[in-house]
Amino acid sequence: MELTKLTISQAHQGLIKKEFSALELTENFLDRIKIFDKKFSSFLTLAKDLALSQAKKIDELILRGENLPLLAGIPFAIKDNILVENLRCTAGSKILENYIAPYDASCIKKLKEEGAIILGKTNLDEFAMGSSCEHSAFFPTKNPWDLARVPGGSSGGSAAAVAGNLCIFALGSDTGGSIRLPASFCGVVGLKPTYGAVSRYGLISMASSLDQIGPITKNVEDSEIVFKTIGEKDFLDSTSVQPKLKVENIRLRRRFLRQRRTNSKFEIGKIKIGIPREYFTEGMDPKIEDEIKRVIKKIEGAGAKIEEISLPHTGYALACYYIIVPSEVSANLARYDGIKYGLSIESKSLIDTYFKSRAEGLGSEVKRRIMLGTYALSAGYYEAYYLRAQKVRTKIREDFERAFEKIDFILTPTSPNLPFKLGEKIKDPLKMYLSDIFMVAVNLAGLPAISIPCGKVKNLPVGLQIIGKPFEEDKILEIGKIFEKL
Repeated sequence: MELTKLTISQAHQGLIKKEFSALELTENFLDRIKIFDKKFSSFLTLAKDLALSQAKKIDELILRGENLPLLAGIPFAIKDNILVENLRCTAGSKILENYIAPYDASCIKKLKEEGAIILGKTNLDEFAMGSSCEHSAFFPTKNPWDLARVPGGSSGGSAAAVAGNLCIFALGSDTGGSIRLPASFCGVVGLKPTYGAVSRYGLISMASSLDQIGPITKNVEDSEIVFKTIGEKDFLDSTSVQPKLKVENIRLRRRFLRQRRTNSKFEIGKIKIGIPREYFTEGMDPKIEDEIKRVIKKIEGAGAKIEEISLPHTGYALACYYIIVPSEVSANLARYDGIKYGLSIESKSLIDTYFKSRAEGLGSEVKRRIMLGTYALSAGYYEAYYLRAQKVRTKIREDFERAFEKIDFILTPTSPNLPFKLGEKIKDPLKMYLSDIFMVAVNLAGLPAISIPCGKVKNLPVGLQIIGKPFEEDKILEIGKIFEKL
C-alpha cells in the first residue's frame, strides 16, 4: 500500500482498522517531501517536529479505542499566508521572511481540533499576487506533471504538494482564481467557497472583499470533508456567514458524509446546466475548448439538460478586478512599513525607514499593484476608476443572478490555457493576468466554484469549473462527484 497516494477516507479507514499508525503515515509523507520536494519546491517551511508530535497523540487516541474524527491523523499542508501559531508565515515575501505567527487562523484551529496533522507551509506568489507561483520572493514552484512548467498561482505550492503526493490535502486562498487555477494546472480538485462561508480570520489580507480560504484535494469527496470542517460561522470575522448546512459534531458529520456517499440527492436528468457563450471566445486554446465540449456532451448524454446562456458583462470582469484588487491591496499593504513588524531597514529619518523597508522587502508585482491601487483611489480618479469598477461588479453579480433563475449550475473551462512554461509570461503582466479570465467574475460576485480534472491535452491536465448559487457548496460538491464518476 502506497500511503502517500491515499485520500482522506482511505487514510481514515486504514487508521481505524490499524493497518498503519498515524506516525507511520506522517513519516511516509515527511520522507517523500525530503526526496521529491527538491524537484517541486512546494514547501517554504517544514513542521517536522510538530507533525510527529501530533501523530503520536492521534496514535494514543487509537490505542485507547476512542472515536476518531474523519481528519484525525490526516497529514496536510497550508498556504503560507494562513497563520499557524509559532510557525513562520512569510506570505511569500521578504518583508515577512522571519515573521512568526502569534496565533492560529480560525480554519487552522478547527483542523487542529479535528486532529489533522500539519506538515508545513507551502509556497505562493508574494502576498498571493500572481498566477504562476513565480512571484514568490524565495523560489518558483514547479508543476509535478512537467517540471519545466508552472503549477499556477497563487496557491501553487499547495496544489503541487497535493498533486505530487506530498500531503493528502492542502489549504489555499482564492481572490481571483488562486485555488482553482493551480488545481486545474496540477490536475487536482480546488474549491473556492462562497464569500463569507469560511472565516478569513488569520489569513493575511490581499483584497478583503474577495479573499476566501478553501481546500485543494485529490478528489471531490475530500474537498467536501475539509469544507464541512472549516466552513462555519466565526465571530472573529465580521464577513463570516452561517452556512445553510451546520454539522453540530463529529458523529453527525460522519453520518452525514456516509449517507451522501451512498445516496446522491441529485438525479442528473433533472439538472439544468448553463454554458455561457462568452467563455468560448477567441484566445482559448482550441484543444482545451474541444476537451471541454467533449465533457459537456458526455454530461448531456448522461441526461443533464444543457442550455446556452449569456453573462453579458463577462468581458469587463478582468478590467474591473484589476481596479478593485490593487485598490484594496494599496490599503491592506500599508501596514508593512518597517515599524510594526517584519523587515525594518533603519535609516536617518522615519520616512526613509518606510521607503527603504518597503523598497527592499516588497517584490515587483506587489509594488505594481500598490501603485495601480493608489492611483485608482487618488483624488480626481476615485470616481473614474474605483467607483465605476464597483458599479460594474454589481452588473456582473446581476448577470449571475438572472442566469440562476433558469439553471442550476454553470459550467466553464477553469483556464483558457494549459500550464505554461516557467519564465514564459513573467515579464508580461497582462498575459499573466489573462490566465484568470474565467475565474475572476466568480470572486467579484462572491459565488462558490470548484475546479475538477476533466481530461488531458498534450499529457497536461485540463480543469472543468462548476459555478453554483451562493452558499450552495453542498450542491456543487454533489454534482462534482457525479461528474467525477462520468
